Order: sequence, then structure tokens, then C-alpha cells
Amino acid sequence: MDDGGSDLLTLYDEALPQVYGYLLSRCGQASLAEDLTAETFLAAVDAVRRAAPPPLSAPWLIGVARHKLVDHWRRQARERRDLQVIGGRADDQVDPWDNYLDAARVRDTLDRLGAQHRAALTLRYLDGLPVPEVAALLQRTLHATEALLVRARSAFRRAYPDEEADA
Repeated sequence: MDDGGSDLLTLYDEALPQVYGYLLSRCGQASLAEDLTAETFLAAVDAVRRAAPPPLSAPWLIGVARHKLVDHWRRQARERRDLQVIGGRADDQVDPWDNYLDAARVRDTLDRLGAQHRAALTLRYLDGLPVPEVAALLQRTLHATEALLVRARSAFRRAYPDEEADA
């Protein structure tokens, strides 16, 4: 095995919990996080095989994982759009807003949002990326991303459960 391969094995041992934890905290589904973690490390193997491989590090892998998650959400959005077109309807979820944000409820709420809204909110507020970076990752213009974030926050407020209304 060459240096790149042994470096990758060492990095795998060190970074696996970080990459998996990052993905699990964003998607909330162990099986999906496992699949995306595997895709992330397969991408790293491909990168090591290149003539000029990138410098491998845990932050680099987290960046690859972020891209894999965004790609997953894009695929999911396309599938959902196709189903909505076939079914002739759109899923609108309207629930009241609650001021207390509980992590599990936030994750559940994000899961109910469309993939574009979920991706934008996750990248901006969970990952703390500036809007221009979110725009680049989502392959949108800055203004389109700002508008998407406004719509996503509004959709999140509507979908976030209100305990007082439920009581």
C-alpha cells in the first residue's frame, strides 16, 4: 500500500466518528448517516488515487460529507417533486411557531421541510456558513439564496410544533 493509502487508513480511524457524528446530527437517521459516511470515504479513496491528491484531513472529510448530504437532499427534492407532479398536489405543513427550540423537535421539523429549505437552514444555521457559501453549495445566486432562506425560515416557523396549542 502506498503512502496515500496508509494515510487514508489512519485518517479513517481518527475521523470516522467526526464524519458520522456530523452527518447523524444533520439528518437524524442512523442508516442514512452510515450510507453518507461510506460515500464520503469512498470519495476520499478516489481523491487519494488522483495524480495530485488534496491534503487529507478531518475538516476536508467534513466538507465532503456536507456535499454528500446536500446531494442527498437534492435527490430527495427531485423525487418529491416528481411524486407531487404525478399526484397533482403539494405537501403544505402549517403548524404554529413555538419560542422554545428543542433539538429533537427542530430535527423533526427540518425533516418535514422540503429538501431545499432543509439544506439552506442546515448549512446556514447548524453549520454556521455565511450566505455566499450556502449559495455556492446549493448552486444558486446570492439573491436567490437569500430569498430561499426567507422562505425556509417561514416554512420552519409554520411547521414547528407549538406545545401550548397541542395541550
